[in-house]
Formats: sequence, C-alpha cells, structure tokens
Amino acid sequence: MKQIKWSELLISIGIAELTGILSAVLSGNSRGFYEELVQPPLAPPGIVFPVVWTVLYALMGVSAYLIEQSGDGVKKQGAQRVYAAQLFVNFLWSIVFFRFERIGLSVLLILLLIALVVLMIYRFYKIKPLAAYLNLPYLLWLLFAAYLNIGVFVLN
Repeated sequence: MKQIKWSELLISIGIAELTGILSAVLSGNSRGFYEELVQPPLAPPGIVFPVVWTVLYALMGVSAYLIEQSGDGVKKQGAQRVYAAQLFVNFLWSIVFFRFERIGLSVLLILLLIALVVLMIYRFYKIKPLAAYLNLPYLLWLLFAAYLNIGVFVLN
C-alpha cells in the first residue's frame, strides 16, 4: 500500500472545497432567493445545503487525490479532465441559479453535471474503484438536486 502524501491530499481537498466556497460567494444572496421560491415536496431547509456540499467536496477531493496517485498516465489524464469539467460545471450552477436567477438554464446545467459525474465515476472506476465509490453520494445528491431544480422551475 502506498504511503499517503498528506500535503497533496489536503491540496486536492482544498481545491474542491475552494471551488464550492468561491461559487457560493459569487452566487450572492442565495438564502434569500431560495426562501422566496415555491419549493417542491421534500425540499430541505437552506441550511442543509452547505453542510452536505462540504462533505461532498471533501469526498471529491479525496477521489481526485486517489486518481492523481495512480500510475496509469493516459487513463489518469482523461479522468482528470472529466473531473475538472464537472467541477467547473458544478461551480457555474450556483451562480446561474442564484446570482442570475436563470432557473431553466440551471436545469440544463445540472443535467450536464449529472452526465459528467456519471462519466467521471466510470473513468475513475477503471483506474481506482474506491475513487469511483467515493463519488456515489455526490451522484445521488445531484439526482435529488435535479429533482429540486426541476420542481422549482415548474412551480415558479
């Protein structure tokens, strides 16, 4: 078993977490906008989202670290590109939904995000199955978030 490179692991987690923090900052008054919307059934209170996302970003960072530490260069590069693409779309979603209040466009973005995460999980699995498994909660949360996003789009 390889020795854990703690500084690289923390950097990987930090990149994912900072992506979420920067997106939240650029999203503006997300809580105010969220509370004004008619919500679909099962919509959680706004305070749930930062807690869940903090955990999910940490899991993403750990999985990205595991891929980075793998030895397979070509597969690793492809997986890292998909990881970066999904992280970028994830970053954009909050800004589009909350800052610009473009709910319809955010539905398209979250569907694209789900497709990218499925592809990422597939590519991660081929390199390091644990890295893929760590992203299953993320995929499940995105499916729930898509339900909420579509519900908000329909109800508002």
